[in-house]
Order: sequence, then C-alpha cells, then structure tokens
Amino acid sequence: MSSSAPIAGHPDLTEMRMRYERASETPTAQVADGFTVLGGLFVALSPWITGFAATTPALALNNLVVGLAATVLGISFAAAYHRTHGIAWTSPVLGVWTILAVFVMSGSVMTTSTVLCNVIGGAVLVLAGVGTMAPAYATRAST
Repeated sequence: MSSSAPIAGHPDLTEMRMRYERASETPTAQVADGFTVLGGLFVALSPWITGFAATTPALALNNLVVGLAATVLGISFAAAYHRTHGIAWTSPVLGVWTILAVFVMSGSVMTTSTVLCNVIGGAVLVLAGVGTMAPAYATRAST
C-alpha cells in the first residue's frame, strides 16, 4: 500500500499549471499553434486543391487523415497547452511522415504537385511542431 499523496493535492501543481499557461501565451507558441492548424488544413485539403486526389487516392486519404490529426493537435495546443504539451512531439513526426509518404507509399504517383504539397506541408508541420515544443523546454530550462 502506497502512502504517496495524489497529484491533485501536490503543492507545486498550481505552479506547474501556471508555468505552462505562461508558456502557451508567448508569441512563439501562438504562432506555432496557428501554423500547426494551417499546415494541417493545407495537408488535409491539398489533394483536392491541386487535383491529385483522383490519381493517388491512397496518398490523398493519408494526407486527409494526417492533416486533420495535425489540425486537431494545433487546436488542442492552443486551447489547453498545459494538458497537451506532452504530445507536442507528435506534430514534427506527422510532418516528417508527410514528407516521406509521397516517396514510400505504394501506388503514389510522383508529380510536381504531390511532391511540393507534401514537402511544403510537412516542413510547415515540422517547424511548427518544434516551435510548439520550444516554450515547454524553455520553461523547464529556466527552473
């Protein structure tokens, strides 16, 4: 039987929440969250905007799912960073997958539009994801 106190009663809990709340209010975090949302929407909609949805349906579905996931992540980072900062690493991973997907997915037709959309969209997600992670690491380093 453990005699440890529950986390809800931890004396530093309020300070930890306030630290992450301050981190989410920095301009860097706000811009990164916005770019995560916009990058996710771009990746999700790019097959239909550029017209490769009909020629590469597997890649179009992949982009839709990955883009919507990144969009939801960006919205959750903006709404509740203190609760979601622990999964901020997933945004750069989604970005790297978006870049690689056009080259490794079976049945992908590599055209200029598919490569450019995936590389640009993936790069935005990687950079925005790193920007989302930065405030949490900055607050950890300053303590």
